[in-house]
Amino acid sequence: MPSHSIDPVIAIATAPGRGAVGIVRLSGARLHGFAHHLLGKALQPRMATYLPFPDAQQQAIDHGLALYFPAPHSYTGEDVLELQAHGGPVVLQLLLARCLQAASESNPATGQAWLPGLRLAEPGEFTQRAFLNDKMDLAQAEAVADLIDASTESAARSASLSLSGAFSAEIHTLLEQLIHLRMLVEATLDFPEEDVDFLEAANAQGQIHTLQTQLQTVLQRARQGALLREGIHIVIAGQPNAGKSSLLNALAGAELAIVTPIAGTTRDKVQQTIQIEGIPLHIIDTAGLRHSDDVVEQIGVERAWQEIAKADAILFLHDLSRQHDSSYQQADADIAARLYQQADARPPVIHVWNKLDLIAAPAISTEDPAQEPALLCISAQTHQGLDALRQQLLTIAGWQAMPEGVFAARTRHLQALHEVAQHLQNADDHLQSPLPALDLLAEELRLGQIALGQITGEFTPDDLLGVIFSKFCIGK
Repeated sequence: MPSHSIDPVIAIATAPGRGAVGIVRLSGARLHGFAHHLLGKALQPRMATYLPFPDAQQQAIDHGLALYFPAPHSYTGEDVLELQAHGGPVVLQLLLARCLQAASESNPATGQAWLPGLRLAEPGEFTQRAFLNDKMDLAQAEAVADLIDASTESAARSASLSLSGAFSAEIHTLLEQLIHLRMLVEATLDFPEEDVDFLEAANAQGQIHTLQTQLQTVLQRARQGALLREGIHIVIAGQPNAGKSSLLNALAGAELAIVTPIAGTTRDKVQQTIQIEGIPLHIIDTAGLRHSDDVVEQIGVERAWQEIAKADAILFLHDLSRQHDSSYQQADADIAARLYQQADARPPVIHVWNKLDLIAAPAISTEDPAQEPALLCISAQTHQGLDALRQQLLTIAGWQAMPEGVFAARTRHLQALHEVAQHLQNADDHLQSPLPALDLLAEELRLGQIALGQITGEFTPDDLLGVIFSKFCIGK
């Protein structure tokens, strides 16, 4: 956090726009006297007081509730003052301006400003102060933002689980066992003539294997939580008039994309987030893939390929009504060849045959160079086969329901857990070698401890903290 973090801060803590209630929040030191000066009345800690909020001329800006939370028993661990008024933007801006004005006014008793240095809070600064004051660890702080940003009920529940400390508790359990094992190994470095026998007696290898098993359980729950938080991006691709826009509309349950019999109607991407069993899937409809002399359509096709390159999965949509058209089959084959020429880590391709409602008995014959799973036949018009497609999308996403719940996890959490797994594997390899190098074994355990500590913030660099909290909303 920057050096001015000791300054008192203020922000409107409710979302922009009109609402029944709006909150102006302050955090800093010695707010009790400032609150008395601002409001003309002493506030009792943790008790809501209904009173007018006066301006500089002692005319009421509004009437509402004032709450004072003395340090350290507050959200940030500092003194916190909240003014709860009616949620009009003008009212809240007037309150904000009045607080800034009152902060600079002179205290007759000291001759100094009532609240010197009061400034507008930066994004996430209230929660960042809570983290720095040990009110929560970094994983819990991130869960605050995840709970606010949750797009599904399942995502909200997983964020709430992490905010309660469940994810952090699992990490701390792993840390304690890893530290114990590390101390055991480093203690043997003082007695090199007995090191191997000592580690065997302490079952060091068994402890590593137990750690690896527990780590995989945490990693699996975290991976599912990251899926709930971020979802996956799925691109619908195919030739013009294959029914891509109709499929998007069918999956979304709304007429989002224009559908006409005219080839090339979709010229730019149309995106919608849908939920399947609580998993957010970001579905992107793209322009039909074909050669065109139309400059605008060419741009749309190029953008389609750009989206395909970034996708987590691709729905390659085919037209059953044209399955016997040799030119259509050749064009599909050309598209498939380009799909499989993408980067080595290309996304999975789901082949879907649409317009099942237009034919009596589909007789699909296609050669798939990647030997993908069985093809799906659907009708975007009648919704036949859509349930099977939804389940296939969940399978591609890697979703597995966890009876004990999942944690709201981020990419950095998964990277850290994978790093720990690698260090544990290296440690196990060193321990199993004919002549164990205990110094290397101890170093791998130390690096694993650091990687685990990055999740909860024990070893997190300041620049990473800046990136994390800058993505929070103002006032939180």
